[in-house]
Amino acid sequence: MANPFLKQYLMTAGPTPIPPAVSEAMAQPVLYHRAPAFIEVYARCLDRLRDVFQTGNDVLAFAASGSGAMESAVANLVRPGEPALVASCGKFGERWVELCETFGAELVHLDAGWGNRVEPADLERKLGENPGVPVVFTTLSETSTGVVNDIQALTEVAHAAGALIAVDAVSGLGAVPIPQDDWGVDVVVSGSQKALMCPPGLAFASADEAALVRAEESPGRRAYFDWGATVKGQRKDPPDSPFTPAVTLFMGLDVALGLIAEEGLEQVFERHRVLGRAARAAVKALDLEVFGPEDENANVVTAIRLPDSIDGAKVPKLMRDRFGVTIAGGQGQLKGKIARIAHCGYFGAFDIVTTFAAFEMTLRELGHEVELGAGVGAAQAVFLEAGVPAAAPA
Repeated sequence: MANPFLKQYLMTAGPTPIPPAVSEAMAQPVLYHRAPAFIEVYARCLDRLRDVFQTGNDVLAFAASGSGAMESAVANLVRPGEPALVASCGKFGERWVELCETFGAELVHLDAGWGNRVEPADLERKLGENPGVPVVFTTLSETSTGVVNDIQALTEVAHAAGALIAVDAVSGLGAVPIPQDDWGVDVVVSGSQKALMCPPGLAFASADEAALVRAEESPGRRAYFDWGATVKGQRKDPPDSPFTPAVTLFMGLDVALGLIAEEGLEQVFERHRVLGRAARAAVKALDLEVFGPEDENANVVTAIRLPDSIDGAKVPKLMRDRFGVTIAGGQGQLKGKIARIAHCGYFGAFDIVTTFAAFEMTLRELGHEVELGAGVGAAQAVFLEAGVPAAAPA
């Protein structure tokens, strides 16, 4: 029987913790989706989503997980028998591969390897070897490894080759900058359950006019995820949805986006920078290594190489069952080799401090000699130096 007095901490990269005000909003009576009261909420969410995506595009909303947003991009942009290039560096980049193959693309795969960035020069070379590729699919923050790609540079390379670019920003949006319009990113997709501080169930796709035109020129092979139908509804005054929207989730999203607006997007990014910096400092103070390249932008999730001397697969289970802290282990080829501590969304300084306290004790329990408090102290020093509030937005 679980200990009812063991306080639980959710430190995964999705789902992530939800602010109490968001939970309270979703506990209100369900509204009819055609009623003025909900349409007002719906319109406000669509408008505020533009601010988070940093775009003037319509941000198309679907009742789905972030993978649904990815599928919508492939369904609208990929044509059977035509090439599509996927530039991947982990499990979720490989999801683009699976989707492109499912929709009949002639796949061109640039695999940077788990734990590496997709290098712009490698993308340029791959596009040069495969002239005429119309669309490139890649990832902002690779949740399986913690790596953050240079989307601005990758976008420039794709455009120079005459290709559109579609970016999975499911875990990165709202945690690390991706100013869509400034960088000219054609498509950015995301979901509600990570830095947007809501439960799973809402998927978003922000497509520019070039992407919408390509989708319009290739109709069929989709219904629910058809961008044209969704754009048509959302551009009405007041906005509409061709299918029943996830009313309760939009009620929560309305509050979450309001919290982001109140904090200020740049301050949101800065909070994530400090959380990421503190987590990396804690790892180094424990004489462990961060998995992947050194990167001040890797502020979504910190992946930690676990000592070879312990059974790494036991780390997440022990932290959850013994100390009440839920983190993620490695996926696929990294299972048992890394631990992943997230800090995207509703997280503050003491979440990091508590997590590393539990992590240190877990390492000790599994037989790895570690100086208790070393990681915690290093994280505390970062927070004190940064002078930021210790709490996430209420």
